[in-house]
Amino acid sequence: MAKTDVILTSNIIGLGAESDQVTVAAGYARNYLIPEGMAIPVTGANKRRLEVLRQRRAEREAHELNTMTELSKSLQQLVLVIKVKTGDDGKMFGSITNGAIADELRHQFDISLDKRKIQLAEPIKTVGDHEIEMHLHQDVKGTLKLRVESTTPPPAPKEAPATEEKAPATEKRGRRPAGRKE
Repeated sequence: MAKTDVILTSNIIGLGAESDQVTVAAGYARNYLIPEGMAIPVTGANKRRLEVLRQRRAEREAHELNTMTELSKSLQQLVLVIKVKTGDDGKMFGSITNGAIADELRHQFDISLDKRKIQLAEPIKTVGDHEIEMHLHQDVKGTLKLRVESTTPPPAPKEAPATEEKAPATEKRGRRPAGRKE
């Protein structure tokens, strides 16, 4: 199978990042990568263009690192409140997942964050305060305070019932025989 070298112009998962020079199957490059604008063939002119791509990639990565560092600092000061339904005993129905946390961040604080950046060892199944670990960037980690509150009011404490006399039992009525109307 014929192989060819191309320079990637965008990030492609499983293949490489922008400005990487990779070897791929000739058909893949000719039929998909180059027509879609995801890669350019390796030529003398394109090698000179490679420096511009590397500079653009470095600027984008530096901007992303700064943005995630600022986001991490602001998230540490926030307390995300999620209200859930609970039973009479205070136990939650269902659980809170990283997707639910990402949705609530979007609704409460207008912060769009990918749910894969929120790290939960297991879904949250208890009411109370929790610390959530977040991997915002490979070099930036942060924590988020999460408070899970119940929408169901706690049950009133039961008092000891007073001794009451039983009411007399009512008469038992027998079944009517089938087919007879009264």
